[in-house]
Amino acid sequence: MSNVILSKVNKIYGAGRTGVHAVRDLDLTVNDGEFMALLGPSGCGKTSTLRMIVGLEAITSGDIHFGGVRVNDLEPRERNVAMAFETYALYPNFTVEENLAFPLEVRGVPADERRRRARELAELLRITEILTARPPVLSGGQQQRVSLGRALIREPAVFILDEVMSHLDAHLKFQMLFDLKRLHQELRRTMIYVTHDQVEALALADRVAVMSNAALQQVGDRNALYNRPTNMFVADFIGEPPTTFIAVERCDRAGAIELRAIGADIVFDVAAERASALDAHGGRRFTVGIRPQNLYPCDHDPRMAGKVVINEYLGERSILSIVTGDVTLRALVPPETRLAPGDHAGFSLDPRDVMIFDTESGVLVA
Repeated sequence: MSNVILSKVNKIYGAGRTGVHAVRDLDLTVNDGEFMALLGPSGCGKTSTLRMIVGLEAITSGDIHFGGVRVNDLEPRERNVAMAFETYALYPNFTVEENLAFPLEVRGVPADERRRRARELAELLRITEILTARPPVLSGGQQQRVSLGRALIREPAVFILDEVMSHLDAHLKFQMLFDLKRLHQELRRTMIYVTHDQVEALALADRVAVMSNAALQQVGDRNALYNRPTNMFVADFIGEPPTTFIAVERCDRAGAIELRAIGADIVFDVAAERASALDAHGGRRFTVGIRPQNLYPCDHDPRMAGKVVINEYLGERSILSIVTGDVTLRALVPPETRLAPGDHAGFSLDPRDVMIFDTESGVLVA
């Protein structure tokens, strides 16, 4: 196993005014045996980061270390990194066993050893029954397992997966999530998983590195990203349905702090433990973030109320869109909640669930 450390890594394509700064001053540590996800929208810099780790792209500036060894000037084959891609890239005229064993054949490993290791890996991947089959007759999930196995058989120091579930349907994706998590727990290899899908990242990774606009926004586990997002981008990108943001103004009443919505009759109480952070920050106007999961239907003395405009029934849950003044709220409610468009609905909210951001910078204040 090996850790991976990126220090002040930059990637610039082109030069001068036409140059594109794809990755900016990236500092990131992936620990030995850790499953790290690089998460972000298209164009955020995650794929360029992956390619620099592998050695497919030259680093403009900065350093990358594997297990304490600087690898900037090493060729991809010298870095002991294996990759699995969204395209399976299997040899159609080879059997599954031959596809699995091919990286060992290239290295000159004896045939008996190649066969033994291919079959051991096939058992781990649960594909022993298709070892004599060829890729054209396999399902997408089976092809993806073979692709993973061909990378794993090399026993790499670092294993990188690039959008490996993009072509799978929902059922196969769920199974692959389970299998990848199981593989990591059994192998304990250092794995870096690149994706734009937050569900995949949060389900698989020990920690997630969220990127946007060529820069790292936050690194953390599920709890940190969800409950303590470092800024509005992370709060919006992590979580489904997405966070609702509301412009507010500070009001002080009898020693307590209230945040009053601008354009709607909504008042947010500020939890006592967050008052000092607001005082230290200063200012009167902020942006409040509310996760739809934290709004609870309330008929008696609700903290906010409005008219239902949409009830999205999704089987195991319903998502309500509620309009109050100039603000549209979203609430995640039990599926048996029978509210139709035009109905009046009230909700409560724990003050500890209110996220408060600096409106200009987007940084979390409290």
